[in-house]
Amino acid sequence: MRDIFVEIWSTVRRNKLRTALTGFAVAWGIFMLIFLLGAGNGLINAMMLQSDRFLDNSMMVGGSYTSKPYDGLKEGRRIELNDKDMAVTGNSFPANVQETGASFDQNDLTFSHGDNYVSSSLSGVYPNEIEINKKEMLYGRFINDIDIEQKRKVIVLNEDDAKELLPQGTERIVGQYVDVDSLAFRVVGVYKADRSGMNSSAYTAFTTFRAIYNKGDKVETILFSFKGLDTQEANDAFEAQYRARINGNHRAAPDDERSVWIWNRFTQNLQMNTGMNIIRTALWVVGLFTLLSGIVGVSNIMLITVKERTREFGIRKAIGAKPRSILRLIIVESVVITTFFGYIGMVLGVAANEYMDSTIGRMKVDSGLFEATMFYNPTVGIDICVAATVVMIVAGTLAGLIPARKAARIRPIEALMAE
Repeated sequence: MRDIFVEIWSTVRRNKLRTALTGFAVAWGIFMLIFLLGAGNGLINAMMLQSDRFLDNSMMVGGSYTSKPYDGLKEGRRIELNDKDMAVTGNSFPANVQETGASFDQNDLTFSHGDNYVSSSLSGVYPNEIEINKKEMLYGRFINDIDIEQKRKVIVLNEDDAKELLPQGTERIVGQYVDVDSLAFRVVGVYKADRSGMNSSAYTAFTTFRAIYNKGDKVETILFSFKGLDTQEANDAFEAQYRARINGNHRAAPDDERSVWIWNRFTQNLQMNTGMNIIRTALWVVGLFTLLSGIVGVSNIMLITVKERTREFGIRKAIGAKPRSILRLIIVESVVITTFFGYIGMVLGVAANEYMDSTIGRMKVDSGLFEATMFYNPTVGIDICVAATVVMIVAGTLAGLIPARKAARIRPIEALMAE
């Protein structure tokens, strides 16, 4: 075997350009496959990170404008949700709706504590807000049912606002009072801020908010979790029934899809998963075609190599070399070259992904109002890297096998007469 490697090394030194081109085709194919999959994973992981901020089996509903005349009323009417809609949501769909809540927002408020102040927004919510929009409490507690029943003037701050109001120890603000414009609220908790735009408000009890801002029986948005809706078809059917009931409360056409908007996180995730699968498939196709180009390159160069060495193989057979020794020489040469350069391509691909991870692996878009992760953990599992290298090695072996069998079968007289 040592003689074979010595001979391969000698062949490589005599044909440096050919070997370099073969090696580049192999390394480039594996490198691009790993690099593209890593970049795709970065985008997909960022999308999944955004979706994880909300409860999958939940919906948010809000009023909009009618798009068609109905029951003697013109289109373009403003639909404002109210307590009657809350009751329909909570009582009319017991097989699907689990926990119902609502929210109301007030923006551009001044929060102050001593000499410190910050501009923020206040939302009146139900206790299910912490589950549906996934708030992570750092200190204290969230809004509870007693706050709702007794209309308590309590508030839950986000971490950033709490630091602005009490820089010398955020946890100590729990139990103290914060002024929201001219009204005092007792702080009962602080939650982790993620600056997504959805998790940046301060929160108080929904009933308290409505009483303070004179909202009557109005509801800005309805939030609820659901069960038993596991397919796109089931969700579409539920939304149609639900929308018809809400529209009926406001003398709007049952099939008017614009009178109320419904944000269904479950169907959104289904669509996002479909998009992610398309991205994965596209990246695999591009990567595999790149890998295939490397395989074709190896095959072509091995064919040329055998043709160039036909006379050499004829001489070997004339002096007693057996066909299997020639076959083994060509196959081993092919395997050695693809293994060596395949490993280089794998290492470079992994290194490129690690570089992406350390530089743009946590890339975020920050508009000043909200922050969103656009690229997260752009890496590929070592199993895929090894599998790609093994595929290239096997392909290199097969690429060398066809011309090797041809060379092994050639008659010495024919080989010696070849130019």
